[in-house]
Amino acid sequence: MKFVLEVDVDADRSAEDTAGELGRILRYWGGNLKHYALKPGDGSAVYDSQYQEVGRWSIVESGGS
Repeated sequence: MKFVLEVDVDADRSAEDTAGELGRILRYWGGNLKHYALKPGDGSAVYDSQYQEVGRWSIVESGGS
C-alpha cells in the first residue's frame, strides 16, 4: 500500500509560517491515523489551523517496487 498526502500551500505565507502550518498538519494527521484501518480506499480531507480544507490523504494500492 502507499500513503499519499497532498496539501496546497498558500503562496502568500512566509516560509516560516508555511513550515509551521505543515508541521501542525503532519502532527495532527499523524496522530489521527490510528482511527483508520489503513486499507486502500481509506482517506480524509486535510484542514489547516483555520479549518479550511487544504488537501487530502489517502491509502492506495502500491504499484510495485
